[in-house]
Amino acid sequence: MSSLWPLIITLLYVAAAMLLGLRARAGRSMNSLEEWGVAGRSMGPVTLYLLIAAGSVSAYTFMGAPGWAYSKGVAVFYVAVYLAYLALVAWYFGPKVWQFGKQFGHVTQASAIADRYQSVTLGALAASVMAVGSIAYAVLQTVGSAYILFVMSGGAIPVWLGVVLVLACIAVYLCASGQRAIGRTNAFQGALMLVVAWAVGLWAMQSATGSVSFAAVFERIQTDHAEFLTLPGAAGDMSFSFWTTSIIVSMLSFMPPVWTQWMSASSARTIRRSATWLPTYYIVILPMVTVGFIGIFSLPELARADSVVLEYAMQHLPVVLVGLLGAGTLAAAMSSSEPFIHSVSLSMSKDVLQPLLGLSDGTTAKVARWLILPIMALVIAPLAIAEPGSLVMILLVGLGFASQVLPAFIGMFFWPRASKLGVMAGIVAGFMVTVAFTAVWPHPLGIHAGFWGLMVNLPLFFAVSLVTPAGASEVVERFFRISAPRGLTRLGR
Repeated sequence: MSSLWPLIITLLYVAAAMLLGLRARAGRSMNSLEEWGVAGRSMGPVTLYLLIAAGSVSAYTFMGAPGWAYSKGVAVFYVAVYLAYLALVAWYFGPKVWQFGKQFGHVTQASAIADRYQSVTLGALAASVMAVGSIAYAVLQTVGSAYILFVMSGGAIPVWLGVVLVLACIAVYLCASGQRAIGRTNAFQGALMLVVAWAVGLWAMQSATGSVSFAAVFERIQTDHAEFLTLPGAAGDMSFSFWTTSIIVSMLSFMPPVWTQWMSASSARTIRRSATWLPTYYIVILPMVTVGFIGIFSLPELARADSVVLEYAMQHLPVVLVGLLGAGTLAAAMSSSEPFIHSVSLSMSKDVLQPLLGLSDGTTAKVARWLILPIMALVIAPLAIAEPGSLVMILLVGLGFASQVLPAFIGMFFWPRASKLGVMAGIVAGFMVTVAFTAVWPHPLGIHAGFWGLMVNLPLFFAVSLVTPAGASEVVERFFRISAPRGLTRLGR
């Protein structure tokens, strides 16, 4: 496809996103952590709905998930379970987290952990571990963004330049408008993604099968490539144990941007309403995954599975729709990378640098805004340019590290007896095991490294908590007045 229109449409989207992000501040001062970090706790249900939805529907949805459908088959449908679970988590935990922030002044996940266990050291440890998982996720989205520009330009924009362009765009409006920019751009991006995904999916089905029926695609797969309809997948490079433990690790990863999104709501009721609506948005993944299945019989020799939707579109879809796909895929990537970059900068400033250097809140807010630049330039950009692996595997590695903070949340929502030493011991041990089983001996016995980490982490957490002092009773009580499950407001210590 030699037309420049796909690239032009994609770049117009980038310009629109930058303009929306810059205008999001609307004259407000961003020199406070509450305003820059959680949008002054002011977002309404529709904005929050699109913020959460677009943030969780990422380059994974437009590239990684179709790539897994193309290379492995029905194993990709774990994402349907995962997304439904995210909506339930938001409905149950979101209002409690919002109440923590409103009553206790939290602006980050790690600041809530530090408050619950009365330990700035534990808060800094949690922030640092979560930063590893968050950066992995931001790298995933940046790689996807750069590859989109590479394809849309016919190779004229190399991956390294695409990385620089996308990160520069995000840096401009994140520094200027913070969480308000994320909310405004995600609302726009979320609507764009939903329309584009279904337009591309339906057109691709019509092109490949002569029908807009999902059934026609899967009947063709069943007839010619039935192995793609079996678990754990057709490729033969993933065991059932890895598939199942990856799902478990994903479901136990309580990522910082989600926490920040909940705290940005105008009320606890707003979160409940938004969470109730979320499943209506997550159908966006169905047409994209279907295009991945179409690629099995339409593009049998594809070199890079993650590119299946883009490659099919370039060969079979109208130029304008290809351009909109580029814009929609880039929107998916940017809408997810923004909150993760923002959360790393916010938490490292608030939970690590502020207590370490004794910074005031005003200075910390300024540091958070400008720390984005070195995080992008020195960490995310080099890793993204190196392209460390498939998009799905980058995601799973990041979630493996993030899941090691699970003990802190068990002690915050369910178990008053949890101690700071128990949480620290579990996190440190789990993190070390996850590092070893990711970098030295990858996923022993076909079990996800993060799951191995949890198998060491959780028993150690419970054991150490039982033999070390619990937190101060007044702190535990004020948390559990909000977080205790209904009917268990007087949990034993």
